[in-house]
Amino acid sequence: MKYTKFLFFAITGILFGSCDTEEFLNPLPDSAIVAESYFQSDDDVLSGIIGMYDALQGVNENTESSSARYNRGVQLEYLLTEHRSDNTRSKTLEGSRADFQRYIVEADNVQSEDYYQSMFEIIFRANNVLKYVDKADATNINKYAAEAKFLRGYAYFNLVRLYGPVPLVTTVVGADEKELLFTRIEESIVYEQIVSDLQEGVTYLDNTHKSRASKAAAQGILAKVYLTQPTRNYSGAKQLCEDIMNSGFALESNFKDVFYNELNDEIIFAVQYLSGNPAESQGFSSEFTSYKRQGKQDGLNIVNPNLAVDFIANGGNRTAVSYAAFGDDADLPIPEIAEVIKFLPDGYDISDTNLPTYGGAPSLAGNDWIILRYSDVLLMHAEAIMEGGDYTADNDAINSFMEVRVRAGFDAIADRPSVLTKDDLLLERRVELAFENHRFFDLVRFGVAHEVLGAHAEAMGYSSYNIRKLLLPIPSREINLSDGILTQNPQ
Repeated sequence: MKYTKFLFFAITGILFGSCDTEEFLNPLPDSAIVAESYFQSDDDVLSGIIGMYDALQGVNENTESSSARYNRGVQLEYLLTEHRSDNTRSKTLEGSRADFQRYIVEADNVQSEDYYQSMFEIIFRANNVLKYVDKADATNINKYAAEAKFLRGYAYFNLVRLYGPVPLVTTVVGADEKELLFTRIEESIVYEQIVSDLQEGVTYLDNTHKSRASKAAAQGILAKVYLTQPTRNYSGAKQLCEDIMNSGFALESNFKDVFYNELNDEIIFAVQYLSGNPAESQGFSSEFTSYKRQGKQDGLNIVNPNLAVDFIANGGNRTAVSYAAFGDDADLPIPEIAEVIKFLPDGYDISDTNLPTYGGAPSLAGNDWIILRYSDVLLMHAEAIMEGGDYTADNDAINSFMEVRVRAGFDAIADRPSVLTKDDLLLERRVELAFENHRFFDLVRFGVAHEVLGAHAEAMGYSSYNIRKLLLPIPSREINLSDGILTQNPQ
């Protein structure tokens, strides 16, 4: 975080210094003893809260070159989401990163393992804060607890969608309590905990922050949980979206400003980074390049041609801001190699292709990572009104849908549908939110993931795809640590 991570440095060595890097999943039990002596005041609890965001932010792999687990936080999430959808791929088929697009991720895949452990790092840090939250000033206890639970709920939401049933740990436990640490809990129970955690955020948080938990962020993530959980709560999701719609958020008039005018009116929750600072920056912006190859890889999040087709037909003014092709591909109607430009390092002017790099220090980029923004809420509002059906003629649903479309340059009257279909909504979400890690989850939530991804895999020659690939394998390292308690997903 731009204004928070430095505060956490002072206590990182105290609270988590006893943990080897490869053991960051379980900061137990030695650190718990130190933590008890550390948490003595409101400032101490606040420092612990900031530490949770530090875990979410993750470590830039361009500053720590090891490919081993290093708590990358959300910085590698695109591999587990966009690359496993029909949106993007790696430029080459070499290496463990390319395994995601081909649906051949193994249990020892280092990027999946890092993400799994990063989410649990957030959870364990949240549990640590909750254990000592009563050391805070009485006026802050509920707010701090709600903030910790928001991040715990968000981390569990990511885990359950990607890995299925996972261990549900809501207290600080010792390393010898393996049954609690490693027993997988059925999804419906995990979702009950997620809902409970996020509801506290709705109750006790306000909208002071965009880069920390807020009431609107809790409402928006909870709405998505209601639309995703095994038993859907469409009316609850609709009400939450409408509460956000009445809270002062608005679409940016210029789509590009969403990504380069940071913490703007459209942003509800974002992870902040600081350009040029090894401890505060992110590396994914440089990895999304292919033409100039600014990162360690040849190019990641390369745009699939079928997505370019959808952009050309439905992207409007978003297309030129979302992806670009260079060299020989620039002249092709449907480029074979095109790269994401929503997150060009530090807002580089892409028209100046003669410069040798994107920005001053592309591998130490400061672009924020947006987790939730207002257009997502508007489209969820339409989805909630549709209630899982194939279409709706409801004016409120169509109004929310068209608000997003009009910003993209479509005509409010001529382009307004009389009936909004599920396919229309899914397509709009694809071009509006492309490269923001929503597409895979959207396909699953809309109930079409196997159909769409099966056809995509066949077209791309990914013969290993089957319906079981919709869940990632549980990391083998965790199964080994559990002494057989933690079970594997069918592959």
